[in-house]
Amino acid sequence: MTTKRAPAARGNITADVARRIAIRAQGLAQTADRPKTAGDVLRRVAAVQLDTISILARSHELVTYARAGAIGRQAVEDAYWGGAGAFEYHAHANCILPIESWPYFAFRRRTMREHRWAQPPSKAYREVQARLREGPVTVTDLGGGRNGTAGWWNWSDAKMAVEAMYYRGEAICTSRRNWKRVYDLPERVLPPDALAHEPDDAECYRYLVQATARARGVATRRDLASYFLLLLRRLAPDLDRDRLLDDTIADSGLIPVEVEGWPEPAYADTAALNARGPLRHRPVLLSPFDSLVWANPPSAGLPSREYTERLFGYTYTLEVYLPKHKREHGYYTMPLLARGRIAGHVDPAREGRTLVARNVALDDETYVDDLAAALREAASWVGCTDIRIDSVRPKALAPALQRALG
Repeated sequence: MTTKRAPAARGNITADVARRIAIRAQGLAQTADRPKTAGDVLRRVAAVQLDTISILARSHELVTYARAGAIGRQAVEDAYWGGAGAFEYHAHANCILPIESWPYFAFRRRTMREHRWAQPPSKAYREVQARLREGPVTVTDLGGGRNGTAGWWNWSDAKMAVEAMYYRGEAICTSRRNWKRVYDLPERVLPPDALAHEPDDAECYRYLVQATARARGVATRRDLASYFLLLLRRLAPDLDRDRLLDDTIADSGLIPVEVEGWPEPAYADTAALNARGPLRHRPVLLSPFDSLVWANPPSAGLPSREYTERLFGYTYTLEVYLPKHKREHGYYTMPLLARGRIAGHVDPAREGRTLVARNVALDDETYVDDLAAALREAASWVGCTDIRIDSVRPKALAPALQRALG
């Protein structure tokens, strides 16, 4: 197949317009069609990243809260693991995905069936198959995840078998029990149409690129690829990924645009580009794993938060994986989205019913009231009655922030 080339850019947009488009596309703006439930959020952003760390709440709860407000943490759990409306799989990282997108990860499942990593010990594989035919299981039900020695990757044979089945599409996770995946057979939980549809690679790429375009609003070729790691070799080693991506972009109906300050051409979703009017959104603290500020994995060969830095002109670093003595900003720094900008960040903690802002960084005094509002709302959501500020940069803003918090 000959690679198709996208048409030349049809227009120029300012950096401010690009930010407004992205914030609206991510469901963070106060518009008539903003997400109102956890299910709405999932379908708006197309994938919600999961992470084990819980400071104010787990990341998937924070993502929903940022868009739909304080709808109740149990409502989030019920939407993601209370039925067959969603499933887990490796998308940007390990993510919750809308159940209707299951067919379009077929390209990845096919390559995993040939990947040496996903060839489990045959005896364990047969045993896990037999257990799954009897009903859903956790790794604990299969005898545990470790082989008795120390180390993160010292998996038991049963753990290796069920994980291989998960990546190959022979097992699926649509629920969790005490934060443990519950594995089931796809034929027991998937809608018949999703189970029956096995799209080819080109159709998979087309669906995921278009889903990315809707979720990002405006994006470069690399941005379109990185949302679902479409160019990451280890997840689909046998595909001609570059050709598939180029053909998909050319066929997608996206509008080529030039964005002020961006070093390469971009593509805009038609509906996102046509949305006009002032941007209104509440000031909110974002999860470090929020799709608006997603980091690229090291294996992607891209700068970690290149999209965030280009879109907002803000350098944001998550230091959760650094030793404490090497951290400059804090353990779990949450970016502050305010007035269409990322205007700072907060490293939060909880001590009893007090929300502690251990490290606060703000661009300038313009955003003091916004941060105070975001902290008050977050504290109320997680059941805290007090807020304590430990450190503010610049220090001169500390008195104004204390006054704003009352």
